[in-house]
Amino acid sequence: MANAMKTVIEGKPEVIQAALTALLAEGHLLLEDVPGVGKTMLAKTLARSIDCTVRRIQFTPDLLPSDVTGVNMFNQDMRAFEFRPGAIFANVVVGDEINRASPKTQSALLECMEEGQVTVDGRTYTLPHPFIVMATQNPIEMEGTYPLPEAQRDRFMARVSLGYPSSRSEMDMLESHGERDPLEELRPVTDAATVSGLIKAVRTVHTSDAIRQYIVDLAAATRDNTSVRLGASPRATLHLLRAARAHAALAGRDYVLPDDVQDLVVPVWGHRLILTGEAIHARRSPADVLRGLTERVRVPAPGF
Repeated sequence: MANAMKTVIEGKPEVIQAALTALLAEGHLLLEDVPGVGKTMLAKTLARSIDCTVRRIQFTPDLLPSDVTGVNMFNQDMRAFEFRPGAIFANVVVGDEINRASPKTQSALLECMEEGQVTVDGRTYTLPHPFIVMATQNPIEMEGTYPLPEAQRDRFMARVSLGYPSSRSEMDMLESHGERDPLEELRPVTDAATVSGLIKAVRTVHTSDAIRQYIVDLAAATRDNTSVRLGASPRATLHLLRAARAHAALAGRDYVLPDDVQDLVVPVWGHRLILTGEAIHARRSPADVLRGLTERVRVPAPGF
């Protein structure tokens, strides 16, 4: 899957790794960056590399919650109500510019992302498996947007930024994308059943008590830090554990190392922390705070 995605996404192996980590860890991915760097292309590339159901939702202010979850409609022939599934009923859901939808529509995703199900008119419908939401948003243009509430951001396992490509990568992009569209030529390299099997395998990756205690100590450090107004939630610690297992599996290991945790703490927790006014005034970012904590919190000794 990574090799297939690299044929479309030039020079961003770490971003591809983050997308695969979120997929195998049963999480959701928030792609936040300036326009034109390939956020939607990354989401569509991951979706195209798997032979599974894919839906794209263009979030706009007039999008209704029923457009996402589905609605019961009266069938004249059957003289009964029948459920019409919304766009969320797919293995891979690409949510473009998620912060342009109203808070009411954004809240329709809460149950879907956390529990893998949808409840409409008192009846619950299970979403397909595997299931991942890859949403994009532009942090620069704030006009006509609705910032994601904390409960919504906390349901995204990780947030990544693609950033501008290197000069060499941009040259390769002009060559490969100038005359053709590599996305149109991309063919699935696996299917939903295989990905489900990989997800089950990732769950079995060994995590020692020392590693779990290390994650808990990092979370406690965010909650006690004077620069942080809102620290990592219990859901954040669970997401970091799952992501570390997937990260280890992608590296060919059946056990988690402290390095796996340290590599993921910024993308998994960075979008969840809310800093104090003093820290913001000092131009500190959540990433700066988290990197400082990884240097101070004791790392499990070799042989853990």
